[in-house]
Amino acid sequence: MTYLFALTAAGLATGAIYGLVAIGFAIVFKATRVINFAQGEMMMLNSYLAYTIAVHSGVGFWALVPLVIMTSILVGLVIEFLLIRPMIGESPISIVMMTVGLAVCLRSLVVLIWGSEPLVLPVSPGDAVIKLGGLRFYSTQLIAIACLALVVIGFFIFYRHTRAGLAMRAASSNETVALLMGIDVRRIYALAWVLAAVTGGLAGLLISTIYELGPDMYAFGLRAFPAVILGGLDSAIGSAVSGVIVGILENLGEGYIGKGIKEVAGFIVILIVLMVRPYGLFGTREVERV
Repeated sequence: MTYLFALTAAGLATGAIYGLVAIGFAIVFKATRVINFAQGEMMMLNSYLAYTIAVHSGVGFWALVPLVIMTSILVGLVIEFLLIRPMIGESPISIVMMTVGLAVCLRSLVVLIWGSEPLVLPVSPGDAVIKLGGLRFYSTQLIAIACLALVVIGFFIFYRHTRAGLAMRAASSNETVALLMGIDVRRIYALAWVLAAVTGGLAGLLISTIYELGPDMYAFGLRAFPAVILGGLDSAIGSAVSGVIVGILENLGEGYIGKGIKEVAGFIVILIVLMVRPYGLFGTREVERV
């Protein structure tokens, strides 16, 4: 039973990070109807920027968090303005292929600037062990879970009770009608990319604290993608919940079946889900293209 609790606790923490990354996928898709395959690379870039800020400024972990949010906002705005905005009106597949190219460029940029050797983030919220019931968490793992919970609550309020959230829902439903109603779709797209960058930045900071920085950390984006499919491409909150599910399943699979199952557990789940509910557990049937 102790082994089960240990695997579950680790799965919850990993799933929280998957959930944050998956939210970024879902936000961009909900607003633009395209998949951002550079989400993992944007997360990685923000992590390395956080490392640089921590090294040169000497700030602590909690002071670093708002700085990461600000740099993530800047990264999202720059990418949207330089690459996404000029492609408004193009076919979705063209924009998707652009994000694939962006992903490759960001990987090369990180290696070019910071090198290929792993780096250790010089700040940490501590390594205390906290027991909740039968589960034991490191403080960083609990912070990851709490961060996901706060982000989910924030997005629920954003989509339901703010003008920008309602405008984003309207634009995702019918871009032409939204334009006729006076909604600035370009600003909605920019906001979506900024929010995706911020959730990715937070996920990257947590990954860097729990593990380490490396040019292969973009793979967390690929491993979080099954959560987006499981939850529904147009459901940010559903993707967050599914991220936790995938994280737990991965750890339980590795613990009880074998190491290799961790890398494929999420994809096995989405194969099963797609056969039963092609639009995901929390998605809507109106999703028409991927």
